[in-house]
Amino acid sequence: MLITTLNDLPLESVSHNPDIKKKVFVRNGELGPITQFARHVFQPGDVAPGHSHQDMGEIFYVLSGTLTLAVDGTISTHRPGTSIALLPNEDHELSNQTDENLVLLTIGARMEPNS
Repeated sequence: MLITTLNDLPLESVSHNPDIKKKVFVRNGELGPITQFARHVFQPGDVAPGHSHQDMGEIFYVLSGTLTLAVDGTISTHRPGTSIALLPNEDHELSNQTDENLVLLTIGARMEPNS
């Protein structure tokens, strides 16, 4: 069993943009194919630049704020209560284009590449 409490977790920088901070509940190797379960905070103007993962799917759940998401060139906005699941090789960019913080829960999982 792995039990973590948000307040006990350290803040870490996100690899795609060190200004974006996260707290990681589950790390790669701790639970089968799960590569990460984390809470990310995007301050106003923060962007995780476009990227894709060959062997990982991701789920984003908007806790607060507004997520602007570009997936394979299609831009959409998402508000609290929205979940977005991405397959391997889907190019995606996440940003906060508002004047309030954006808070996301994210889950990454190893999976077969999408053809």
